[in-house]
Amino acid sequence: MTDTDPPIAVSIIAPIYNERENLPDLVARVESVMSAQPYGWELICVDDGSRDGSDRILAELAASRPWLRPYFLRRNYGQSTAMQAGFDAARGEVLVTIDGDMQNDPADIPRLLELLDQHPDIDIVSGWRRNRQDKALSRKLPSMLANRLISKVTGVRLHDYGCSLKLYRREAVRFVKLYGELHRFIPALAHEYGAKVMEAEVNHFARTKGVSKYGIDRTVRVLLDLLWVKFLLRFLHRPMHAFGGIGAALLVPGLAVLGYLAALKLFGHANIGGRPLLLMGVMFTLMGANFIGMGILGELLTRIWHEPGGKSQYLLRDPPVGRSGGAAGS
Repeated sequence: MTDTDPPIAVSIIAPIYNERENLPDLVARVESVMSAQPYGWELICVDDGSRDGSDRILAELAASRPWLRPYFLRRNYGQSTAMQAGFDAARGEVLVTIDGDMQNDPADIPRLLELLDQHPDIDIVSGWRRNRQDKALSRKLPSMLANRLISKVTGVRLHDYGCSLKLYRREAVRFVKLYGELHRFIPALAHEYGAKVMEAEVNHFARTKGVSKYGIDRTVRVLLDLLWVKFLLRFLHRPMHAFGGIGAALLVPGLAVLGYLAALKLFGHANIGGRPLLLMGVMFTLMGANFIGMGILGELLTRIWHEPGGKSQYLLRDPPVGRSGGAAGS
């Protein structure tokens, strides 16, 4: 980047894993689309420990293209970590994520950027592959069911959480950290910090080169991560409500059973030592006490997390702009 070049406004981030056949096409297509735009841009390709020589091709392509910034992870960490590495390296105020398999259309990016400009109150534009070019049973049906489940659980209703083509204002993902399979939940995680999300239809192409990296086992991983996201969104600041509720549901009947048996022993002189009810009462009481203890520990960790120097408990935003152009109330 030279002094005469415009500042970087848009950072396009593409996680790469074993896509040597698609890399030249991806770089050429992005260059063809973005070189006609009046703003500064960059393409960040994060090689996620590829073993097919994608890293060498990426290095060769970057040697003659200053706007192409390659990063090479030491091993295969997964798409979420590769995307996080791209977010950390990005210099633009708008971050665009795109797949490296050429199933997303780079030509959609300028249109989505215009859409973002037209809606200054929107922080995230999420792509919707309405005419998805994938196999119906192995890809489209599980994705449709997952999208409905994720929308219901997170409260952020999108038709297509799995579409990688998304636009983010930098501030919207500033506090979002990705690991596991959390990259598909970014809109929901960012929404927790106040980001506003909209959806827009995008093109989608069938894969013509390379091999898909996703199988049916990915659905299981997504469901497990969804459980964590649900807990994160609902109980991060009040873990006692989660663990304490379960603990109380076990402790109260456990103590009731033990109280009943104690009454039989004291007043009815009954033999309670061999009763299965005694074992159940003890088990429920111990499990309930353990869950409540976990809730207390969670509350303590939450307090430590939010102490000065830790994670902020809340975020402030700029005051709204009044009709006269000044801040409201000024």
